[in-house]
Amino acid sequence: MSIPNFLIEKLKIEYDEKTVKEILDGFNSKKNTTIRVNNLKTTTNIVCDILKEKNIKFSKISWYEDALVLEKNSEKILEELDIYKNGEIYIQNLSSMLPPIILDPKPNEDILDMCAAPGGKTTELTSLSNNEANITAYEMNKIRAEKLKYNLEKQGATRVSIIEKDSRKIDNFFSFDKILLDAPCSGSGTLIEENDNSNFTQELINKSIKSQTTLLQKAFRILKKDHILVYSTCSILKEENEEIIKKILENKNAQILPIDINGRFKDIPKLPTTIEGTLCIKPTDIYEGFFVAVIKKTN
Repeated sequence: MSIPNFLIEKLKIEYDEKTVKEILDGFNSKKNTTIRVNNLKTTTNIVCDILKEKNIKFSKISWYEDALVLEKNSEKILEELDIYKNGEIYIQNLSSMLPPIILDPKPNEDILDMCAAPGGKTTELTSLSNNEANITAYEMNKIRAEKLKYNLEKQGATRVSIIEKDSRKIDNFFSFDKILLDAPCSGSGTLIEENDNSNFTQELINKSIKSQTTLLQKAFRILKKDHILVYSTCSILKEENEEIIKKILENKNAQILPIDINGRFKDIPKLPTTIEGTLCIKPTDIYEGFFVAVIKKTN
């Protein structure tokens, strides 16, 4: 039970010695539980009051008022509370909350969530838009699609259409105002040293790269002109992140819109990227390793 040696070697190629050590320390850290308040059903102040009543210690973060960081080992206690059972909160890593925030869904926008299950980001999109955006959520796996449906119903997300289909096969006739592509990946940013990481292989990385490339090409094709898509992965490997995006940026009508990494998101622990304006998050005790980029389709 350890981090695969071949991944460590990859990290040494991509990052300096100090950064690699910080990444490995992040893999080795005991994670805090982080939650997102579902403001379709309650408010952050109400949830904070309930946590105080239950003597669950928590802290807030600077960039999202609906996110709370709880003390370690609090997840089981949390799952017994009515606010969890009723869908008033959602257990979600802080890094995973970023793509919907950056996408910034607005009422009546037609939004595509290409790889939606289990629904954390989909339900966040509904919460951020006050259930007023038109969201189409694709999930090709039947079991995962059922989980997505369950979470949407539990969270009170009423304006989401679930399509049980491979989003790579969406008809090019369709078009969307905004697209969230949280692409399937190797999960290199989410490894925990004490876990069994035997499934993390170069074969998994290669398979992920193939899917990411095809999905991003499809997303860009069905995105409306002068509109944006958010590409994200829970990987910290450039071959799944910047290298995938570079293939799209070869188009003259694609450009990166810079994320506000020195403003709103200045407190997030970051890793260096090779494309200016993209965000790569360093794994810590509250953040998973994660990558986010915003791509605009121009005329």
